[in-house]
Amino acid sequence: MFASVAPSKNAGTFNAKAYRQVALETGVDAASPHQLVLMLIDGFQDSVAQARGAITARDIETKGRAIGRAVRIIEEGLRAGLNQEAGGSLAGSLDALYLYITVRLTQANSANDIAALEECSRLMEPVRSAWVAIGAQVATHG
Repeated sequence: MFASVAPSKNAGTFNAKAYRQVALETGVDAASPHQLVLMLIDGFQDSVAQARGAITARDIETKGRAIGRAVRIIEEGLRAGLNQEAGGSLAGSLDALYLYITVRLTQANSANDIAALEECSRLMEPVRSAWVAIGAQVATHG
């Protein structure tokens, strides 16, 4: 009644991708706004690391996708989420930082510049550290 179907060569890859997608969607659904920003920052760092690896491997397609994802995280996630009115000078400083990172990512993409990618990653570390520290305060103050 049921035909036997052997798994394809890519079944493991598909299952891993499907698992990661479900885990991400579940994490996003359960995350607070604070956790969502941290997820964006971590996703940015992962994308930059993937782009560095792709440049080293001379995998131009993967490099382009990874840098494109990093730019989207910065522009459509972090930068678009800034509240310039409520955030004052901090929001303005973050906006300028995010704009600079976007420019450097674009330069890294066009020149296969690993140093520019590393710079972008380093620039985001203090933002991540501050966000983690704020998270502890958000958790205790409610």
